[in-house]
Amino acid sequence: MSARLDTAQPYVIGLFRIVIGLLFTVHGAASLFGVLGGAVGTDGGTIAAGTWPGWYAAVIQLVAGGLVFLGLGTRAAALIASGSMAFAYFDVHQQAALWPIQNGGELSVLFCWAFLLLVFTGSGAYGLDRLLTRRPTANGEPATDRAPIAA
Repeated sequence: MSARLDTAQPYVIGLFRIVIGLLFTVHGAASLFGVLGGAVGTDGGTIAAGTWPGWYAAVIQLVAGGLVFLGLGTRAAALIASGSMAFAYFDVHQQAALWPIQNGGELSVLFCWAFLLLVFTGSGAYGLDRLLTRRPTANGEPATDRAPIAA
């Protein structure tokens, strides 16, 4: 059964990346453009441009989330997104209480760890990263396709 699950690994990672990237992108779009209920705590409004750290976090969410969603520069975008969520947890949420369940930081923690996982797994299947790495090399031979490491 393990071998069968291992063959599905790149596809499941790709789907995971798409869902996480879409959720992160939508969160940033809500904060910047007031769509889908707007920014948290603004009654459907937006975060004022240049406001630290909320506006910058929303830009990171929109851009990094979109890149992760598309699977383009996944590892770098996921690293930036993970770091921004770690910052959000320690700077904003942990001031209220130690544990995420007490301080409302569950979403920040989940996004942080999900993006950190993508830093190490890459885009999986269905990503633009895979299309770009399959381009022929300078001598005309196709680039090698690296298989994910299975435990």
